[in-house]
Amino acid sequence: MKKAQIQEFFERLRAENPEPKSDLEYTNPFTLLVAVVLSAQATDAGVNKATQHLFPIADTPEKMYALGEDGIRDYIKTIGLFNAKAANVYKLCKILIDEHNSEVPETREQLQALPGVGRKTANVVLNIAFGQPTMAVDTHIFRLGNRTGMAKGKTPDAVEQKLLKVVPKEFMQHAHHWLILHGRYICKARKPRCPDCIVADLCGFKDKTTLD
Repeated sequence: MKKAQIQEFFERLRAENPEPKSDLEYTNPFTLLVAVVLSAQATDAGVNKATQHLFPIADTPEKMYALGEDGIRDYIKTIGLFNAKAANVYKLCKILIDEHNSEVPETREQLQALPGVGRKTANVVLNIAFGQPTMAVDTHIFRLGNRTGMAKGKTPDAVEQKLLKVVPKEFMQHAHHWLILHGRYICKARKPRCPDCIVADLCGFKDKTTLD
């Protein structure tokens, strides 16, 4: 995609959804962090179903840690990989309490040092909680980057770096949300909804779908 096409691409997404929000439900930076950790290899809807009962009673590291690993597990056992995730959440609460004054750190390095937090998770927290212009590349953004031709790459990191270079600065605050939502609801993996896509004419995808 050319520079002018990318500009138009994001102008249209912004016009349709000026203030995009994450599908994950959270109340503060800590619950956002936990929700994103829990969302690995799980749907946002599935995470929300579990956290709607967990977060009202444990919205701080101290309250979550007080539940114990077994207590956390009981709340999230409907989520995939719940054993490992319960252990990670329990451990990260202890680190936040001991090393960060119970606050979620605002740097990628400190976030990635927490159990269960990879680069994508850190980028989501930095963007949503702290307003930093990051690009959290999940399966949807990875697919869109390659399918549209905007940012082709063989790995999520490669796509991330290309997007950081080509996405105009004025769109960076919300760019990853627009792309995730577009990939989740319109540019789906198996059968993209090209006839319903507001940026289809800008997209380099050769095998566009048609109306049934």
